[in-house]
Amino acid sequence: MRTGVWLIGARGSVAVTALTGALALRARLAGPTGCVTELPELRGAALPGWADLVFGGHDVVTLPVAKKAEDLAEAGVVPGRLVAALADELGRTEQELRALPDGGTQARTADAIAADLRAFRRRHALDRIVVLNVATTEPTAARHPAHASLAALRGALAGPEEVLPPSSLAAYASFSAGCSFVDFTPSTGARLPALAELAAAAAVPYAGNDGKTGETLVKSVLAPMFAQRHLRVTSWSGLNLLGGGDGANLADPAANAAKVASKQRVLGDALGYRPEGTSRIDHVAELGDFKTAWDLVTFAGFLGTRMRMEFTWHGCDSALAAPLVLDLARLTAAAHRAGRHGPLTELGFFFKDPLGDGPSALAAQWDTLAGFAAGLAR
Repeated sequence: MRTGVWLIGARGSVAVTALTGALALRARLAGPTGCVTELPELRGAALPGWADLVFGGHDVVTLPVAKKAEDLAEAGVVPGRLVAALADELGRTEQELRALPDGGTQARTADAIAADLRAFRRRHALDRIVVLNVATTEPTAARHPAHASLAALRGALAGPEEVLPPSSLAAYASFSAGCSFVDFTPSTGARLPALAELAAAAAVPYAGNDGKTGETLVKSVLAPMFAQRHLRVTSWSGLNLLGGGDGANLADPAANAAKVASKQRVLGDALGYRPEGTSRIDHVAELGDFKTAWDLVTFAGFLGTRMRMEFTWHGCDSALAAPLVLDLARLTAAAHRAGRHGPLTELGFFFKDPLGDGPSALAAQWDTLAGFAAGLAR
């Protein structure tokens, strides 16, 4: 099952780490640690193999992927030996990356993106393409009347105004080209009624939003623990320190607010109430591609006894995110092949703010995901 993996933000840290990892797995130079689709509960013939994946993408920057991979090796994100061994493969992938087109109106830009996707499919005789948004977080988009229906949206896109944020324009172009779409960011993406209508018409699946890789992953395990022990969480506050491009982007208050809202959802869903406190995100350039999160949780037990717990999470964001990007590409392609279309709510395991009304507890999300994967194999 030859599957195209088209990355929006293809020259960024997450995308290049995912690409380097996929090439290393294909060449059997590395193991699949971190890829949940290689666990027995999910692994199966329904998923495209590593050799079946063909990579391409769009980006607004022009830094060659080989140079970005070298930078990531120097930062300790990927092994330098792999970058050296895969230099030729990285160079060949460079030929499949395109500048993000600007066609004047958003309709023309979407048409140009869709044309790139169709050409990519023809060039490599692909069975299907999964478009994954791993670009930087965008500010929360204001609602627009054109979002209400597909016909109204198409008319508005032909005008001079920018009526869709970039992530939603990418989803529109993907669906128009018959491609599935996954948003790994907290951006708006496909979460608009008109885009749901377009996905249904094109019979393609989509998933998102905002990959769950660090502090929120821990929250999705700990919050259900407090609920199941009938302990009252009185406050939960977190401080997240990020380096790299994502951290710099989140210095923008509007983008920061979108990320914080995504991170906080799991507490209300798992506990059934919102405790005092919030998550704060600060940019610390010195951390580079690594991040640190410190959380303080206060809670009350039997007879009102006051207690607290603290935890610290220190990890490499790109190395945590990249295998999930590959997992999502494989699972979404398999779902498309199986005839699924519309929102893939069963993929909530991967996201902070998933589509639909599924469970927020990681264990329950895992059970749902395992059942979904088993169904794809039938």
